[in-house]
Amino acid sequence: MQAAPVIDRGWTDLASPRLGSQVVFANDDFFADKSRLIDPTEPQFIPGKYDANGKWMDGWESRRKRGPGHDHCIIRLGHAGLIAAFEIDTRHFTGNFPPAASIDLCQSTDEIPDDRAPWLEAIGITALAGNDRLLIRLPQPMKASHVRLNIYPDGGVARLRVYGHIDFDPARLTSGEPIDLAALVHGGRAVAANDAHFGRPDNLIAPGRGVDMGDGWETRRRREPGHDWAILALGCPGVISKILIDTAHFKGNYPDQFSLQAAFCPHSPDELLIVQSQFWDTLLPPNPLQADDEHLITDGIKQIGPVSHVRLNIHPDGGVSRLRLYGLPHLQDAR
Repeated sequence: MQAAPVIDRGWTDLASPRLGSQVVFANDDFFADKSRLIDPTEPQFIPGKYDANGKWMDGWESRRKRGPGHDHCIIRLGHAGLIAAFEIDTRHFTGNFPPAASIDLCQSTDEIPDDRAPWLEAIGITALAGNDRLLIRLPQPMKASHVRLNIYPDGGVARLRVYGHIDFDPARLTSGEPIDLAALVHGGRAVAANDAHFGRPDNLIAPGRGVDMGDGWETRRRREPGHDWAILALGCPGVISKILIDTAHFKGNYPDQFSLQAAFCPHSPDELLIVQSQFWDTLLPPNPLQADDEHLITDGIKQIGPVSHVRLNIHPDGGVSRLRLYGLPHLQDAR
């Protein structure tokens, strides 16, 4: 089996259920329910586990096809996005994986678009291997609200990841109220972190409160001087007026303090941001944190104008569940 493919920094799995995505249709999921295809956890194999239809498998699996045609399923993305890559994961499927697959995309307001919808081929028929992980990058990002995975002719796929960015247009906002400028659902993304041993930095900007310690950003125990950091790209530039940082579930491992730096650099390459961020203006000086608690901050935020990126510094290490950065979008410079 291949090792996990290298995923470009800043991509979001647009098919994640926490963004509201669902597998809304499968022409056949006799052996394994279609909803498992986008489960955010790693696929597992449980020896000796069977259900009424046969061996329990962690993924989507159709029955053996005895006639012409092929099987397919449709994923409705919780938020339309610009799709850059796919990962087709056949882990634990060995004698029952599809020999090939293809992927189509469309933009539709229908829950389940049919063949009359404007489907476009994103990936042509591509050979698959069993117990494997295949990352396919698109030559150019494609906008879509729905994804159709076709398998030839039948079989099982453990997971499908749909990597890209949520397509958020702040000009569509009408309330005039501050929004969470960094939220995943508003197009925010995690650019980089110096350490993500126990949890990914994109969890910081996920919807809702964290469900457990695994649903946050957590670094290893630091045994040397310094502190840990993560860089976030806002969905659109804006002026931050309120900050909420949540250490939910982090009790014996929350950071002692946190601080924020920020800058307006919407067109800087990610690799350059990592170097530049050390010298960004201070948005919020060090503030103390408590265990398993929400900290709402409205005072002490420095007025440095619109920003497009924020660096969260935690002193010295530990775990944070969520970071909310509220403010008004700066529409003139929105991406």
